[in-house]
Amino acid sequence: MSRVGHESIFARFNPTQFTNLVTQSSSIDDECLCSDPHASKTLVQAFVSCRLDYCNSLFFGISEGLMYRLQSVQNAAARLVTGTRRSDHISPVLRQLHWLSLRQRVHFKVATFVHQSLSGISPSYLVDDCSRLVADARERWLRSTASRTCVVTRTYSTFGDRAFSATGPGLWNSLPSHLKDADLSYNKFRRSLKAFLFGQWGHGAV
Repeated sequence: MSRVGHESIFARFNPTQFTNLVTQSSSIDDECLCSDPHASKTLVQAFVSCRLDYCNSLFFGISEGLMYRLQSVQNAAARLVTGTRRSDHISPVLRQLHWLSLRQRVHFKVATFVHQSLSGISPSYLVDDCSRLVADARERWLRSTASRTCVVTRTYSTFGDRAFSATGPGLWNSLPSHLKDADLSYNKFRRSLKAFLFGQWGHGAV
């Protein structure tokens, strides 16, 4: 956690240093970077967003304080790209960039893992955690198998609650039924899931 924040933090506190570092390591000149928002966005995604997204499924269930620290890095990156002042509200800026908040990005990653697991294209250690459905013959019947409601593993500790066998199925079960359709391809699922998460923006997304 601290390493992720440290490796991305230069963009938060020293945008000039970030610009100098990029221009020194690429053929893009300083004026081009400042005048081309698309170039700035691409470079920030390469230097900052990739750090925040790397193994971010492990951030599921972390404390609000730790999530806030990571979110502040993304907020600073968004302000760097758009030239937004620190006093301006960040949610419209993230929506303008079409960036999900950190918490939503974590949920997005976990949900895509479950979708891949139910489709049988994930590693076996993930597939095994999501392979049992509530509509199985020996489980109590809740809905049609078309909704693919997973059995959530019962845990007895905070660390257990954050395990994929609990968080993955639990998050998956909370999604609307149209996202759990077995006929939904992976690419279409990703697009639909992102649209759904953007629709939840007003409910504590940031």
